[in-house]
Amino acid sequence: MATSQDYMDCLFDQIDNKWNKRYRKMFGEYMFYINDKPVLLVCDNTVYVKILDCISSIIPNESKGFPYKGAKEHYIVDIEDKKLLNSVIEELVKVIQIPVKKKKSG
Repeated sequence: MATSQDYMDCLFDQIDNKWNKRYRKMFGEYMFYINDKPVLLVCDNTVYVKILDCISSIIPNESKGFPYKGAKEHYIVDIEDKKLLNSVIEELVKVIQIPVKKKKSG
């Protein structure tokens, strides 16, 4: 099951407007960027975030799962809990770096 546009619209609305937010379709699913940093992975209408120490105290009891076959385990964030979602994003934008584009060789 792929992520629906309705789900992405709902997620977009749940994230505070204080951030520059956008998403991009990748491999049939989505990466959600906050201030140009890849913060949320969205697969099958579920939001996944990397398991990092900076958010472990915020979502210690949240469920965990695998966004796709062969992936590392991630936290699953309930987008209905707007306060939690934005707290997680607040912490993640502090530690996640903006990806550096690699130059193509040849």
